[in-house]
Amino acid sequence: MTDQYQLNFDPPPAASPPRRPSRKPRTSARRIALAAALDLVLLGGVLALVLTLIRPKNGPAASVPAVSPPTPVIAPEPPPRVREEIIAKGRTLSQILGGYGFTGVEIERLKTDVKPVFNLNKIIAGRRIRIFVDAEGSVRSLEYDMDDLRYLAVSREGAGFKAEARAFPFETRTEFIWGTVEDNVISAFARRNEKDLLALTMTDLFAWDIDFYTELRRGDAFRMVYEKRYLDGKFVGYGNILAAEFVNRGRAFQACRFTYRDTGKADYFDRKAKSVRKEFLRSPIPYASVTSGFSFSRFHPILKVYTSHFGVDYGAREGTPVHATADGVVLSAGPNGPAGNMVHLRHKNSYETMYLHLSRIFVAAGERVEGGKVLGLVGTTGESTGPHLDYRIKQGGNYVNPLSAKFAPVSPLRPEFRAEFDARVKMGDLLLDAPWWIPRTVLR
Repeated sequence: MTDQYQLNFDPPPAASPPRRPSRKPRTSARRIALAAALDLVLLGGVLALVLTLIRPKNGPAASVPAVSPPTPVIAPEPPPRVREEIIAKGRTLSQILGGYGFTGVEIERLKTDVKPVFNLNKIIAGRRIRIFVDAEGSVRSLEYDMDDLRYLAVSREGAGFKAEARAFPFETRTEFIWGTVEDNVISAFARRNEKDLLALTMTDLFAWDIDFYTELRRGDAFRMVYEKRYLDGKFVGYGNILAAEFVNRGRAFQACRFTYRDTGKADYFDRKAKSVRKEFLRSPIPYASVTSGFSFSRFHPILKVYTSHFGVDYGAREGTPVHATADGVVLSAGPNGPAGNMVHLRHKNSYETMYLHLSRIFVAAGERVEGGKVLGLVGTTGESTGPHLDYRIKQGGNYVNPLSAKFAPVSPLRPEFRAEFDARVKMGDLLLDAPWWIPRTVLR
């Protein structure tokens, strides 16, 4: 029995005094429980957010926008290549476009569609045409220079074509020139680094009063305000003469350009508001020399007899342009026996003019022409010993001497615009006297 018990001789531990029950453990337990619950809520929110972010793209999550795939980069279409040519004499539009694969049917469709804007059957040698071709060699559009100010723009539109006339985007600058004549007007302008065309434009302006071959004198002087046109910074031509003065043998002639606000029509007038244009130009060929004058008894170089010569012969190179000396209607144009190729015009106030021995004629019977229009070219057809123009004038059925005839001015300035014109004249005089003050848009 004794082997089954272990004896303990240590005294028993003293009894501990009873403790007052405390509420602190109970309060801590609540807080712990609340914190645990809050942690569970936060953990659930984090897990939901993570699941939302990692959800597959085809999942139902609507709150997170799907990422769009990158837009493929498409290479831009290369710009069309421009092929430009100056139209050669005798070359037609069909020949030009035939080289780009146009069929006859396409060319006729092109002409028909474009005709309300421009007649492509009348393209002119020497003008420029630009063909715009894509990478496959197909024609996308074309441009044709209609004149010095406008070009025709044609582009494809479905199975047809559309066209419009566009103005060249010129920059217009106002300039001033002055000088004195030593031998002729052209060389006087050349000394100021200006082209022949500007000199001829000025002489055309004063040709109603001055014969620049027979009446020009050394020491004659000129002053002029005019326009020059530039395209992409490059000089391309002249614009309008705005104000000009020419002193011939001590007598001053002035011209000021004036544009009517209601019609847009422009003309040139002197200080008294009279048009500088007369009924007739003094000469049909600028700078041509007079080789034979008006006479009732002149020795004929071919017939070898004395006979009347009711015209004035102007010696000039074959091919020199011959201008109509006034507005009129073509009575006849073609071969006329000893007169060779001749153009006969009828004008107002029972006047007629005739242009003999032409090599070529550019007008037809019944056509209305304006003064200055080129009627044909100097030649030596008919009874002629060399290239020249025989120019004749009739008034009331009787021949008159073209060199001594006096012609009245045409329509003067309209009275209701006189005050505005006088102000324009004062401005023109100011610019001629003080050209350094010229603004770029004055007197337009």
